[in-house]
Amino acid sequence: MDKIRREQIDTDLLDLTDRRLHRPQRVAVSRLGMVSTAHYRATEAGVKILEAGGNAVDAAVAAAFALGVCEPASSGLGGQTMMLVHLVEPRRTFALDGSSRAPNRATPESLSKPDRRRGYKATTVPSTPAVLRYAIDTHGKLKLDRVLEPAIRLAEEGYEVTMLQYLLTRRELKHLRKTTAAPLFLRDSGKPYLAGSLFRQPVLARTLRRLAKEGTEDFYVGRIAEQIHRDMRRNGGLLHKDDLAQIPHPIERKPITGRLEGSRVFTFPPPGAGRTLIEMLNVFQQLPPNRRDFDTPDGAVMLAETVRRAFLDRQDRPFDPSFFPQVSTERMLKEDYARLVARQIARRVRAHGETTHLSVMDREGNAVSLTQSIERVYGACVANPELGFLYNNYMSAFEYADMSHPYCMRPNAAPWASVAPTIVFRGRKPWLALGSPGSDRITSSMFQVLIRLQTLPPLAAVDAPRLHCSLQGKVSLEATRMRDDIVPALQRHGYVIDRRDPYSFYLGCVQLVVREGDDFIGVADPRRDGSAAGPRT
Repeated sequence: MDKIRREQIDTDLLDLTDRRLHRPQRVAVSRLGMVSTAHYRATEAGVKILEAGGNAVDAAVAAAFALGVCEPASSGLGGQTMMLVHLVEPRRTFALDGSSRAPNRATPESLSKPDRRRGYKATTVPSTPAVLRYAIDTHGKLKLDRVLEPAIRLAEEGYEVTMLQYLLTRRELKHLRKTTAAPLFLRDSGKPYLAGSLFRQPVLARTLRRLAKEGTEDFYVGRIAEQIHRDMRRNGGLLHKDDLAQIPHPIERKPITGRLEGSRVFTFPPPGAGRTLIEMLNVFQQLPPNRRDFDTPDGAVMLAETVRRAFLDRQDRPFDPSFFPQVSTERMLKEDYARLVARQIARRVRAHGETTHLSVMDREGNAVSLTQSIERVYGACVANPELGFLYNNYMSAFEYADMSHPYCMRPNAAPWASVAPTIVFRGRKPWLALGSPGSDRITSSMFQVLIRLQTLPPLAAVDAPRLHCSLQGKVSLEATRMRDDIVPALQRHGYVIDRRDPYSFYLGCVQLVVREGDDFIGVADPRRDGSAAGPRT
């Protein structure tokens, strides 16, 4: 059978399967709280915990563990987790920096470019178990074993493979087939599980049960740590038990703040990318009002210019959060600098004519915005066969050329991050919690949704077409959902066009919760498998 014929049969099978797939609820309303995640089964997990008496932190942690089960290409026990949290009592808003760490034996010379992308050497010390445990111990109401119950059940009983999971697995198939991940994530034939089929993970379920019984310390200094150590030694990895024993407890940091149309924006500090988001918002508000409409050619060009300039500034002003004397980086956050950038962008225009996220609010007023990842799709593409989870490939997120860079690869260093979990306040109360996966597209996706929320209802703001501009001037956009004169306008200004599918996986996946009066409104981005739901009792 020739290749074209095989592909046609495959496409027909996907079309038939797609008709049987679960259709997630993209927008929901409740007066008892709200959960929005990138997978509908994780949303169900968070809602169950709210209904069981947990607060927003408990629900977020339950949903995060569940995402590690039903979104294995994006996150899991082998990754890292970042959280922005607002607590009503005592009233404060803070970031939990859950950066992973490079192993003690890692040096730039020990890692070739392929080693940084895939395989056992690509892995940093996972922080997700430590961060999630810290969050519920210090700010939750329920115990770890209760919060883990939904994830354990998902792993044991299984869930239906979505079309997205099937396509991502097929995309990475050549990297998974000959590794330790294959027996866990592929069928016996070495092919992906088809969309609509039931996918069970009994090995991962046993690991989660052990964490529920013994605590996450077992992951770092107990039997699980020993299993990770042996697996790494067998396969030439750099992560050993002495690395795990330096448990990567999260660091509480002060959020970065800015303003948008009378609202106050709290977002993630370095090593996250909140500065980039704040600069985008500042610059946008300094642009002429008649040039702020993203759905016009002029507005789309302004959007591309704003995104590119913010990324250029972040690249030029690397910042180590543990070395605050580099205060010159704060210029990115100043309004006078935003006015300067806006003028430069306006003059230029006249001259020319992947990760997961969840958001939770509870009825007491607590809010959580949480982003976690194993870095690239399917992480390092290797997994511990005794434990059932994929290792991350965050060694690819370090700087390797400039030894003076604060995110240069060195033993025990934290990698550069693109995450920006955000909470927006109106008055003294949280109005909006949001975030997105998508690497460099995280802040540009969030920026567009935040701006559109000023004039559109939540679902329309998330659903609207998006674009992203790279440092090199390549504009990726959902072209068929935009006016047909936008692409020519961008091309006239020297941009290279990268046409993406409608509702492109590439252009982020914003999960948000909004509080309007007594109602919580949740929206899950249609670009992935997410859903929104709130408690009924």
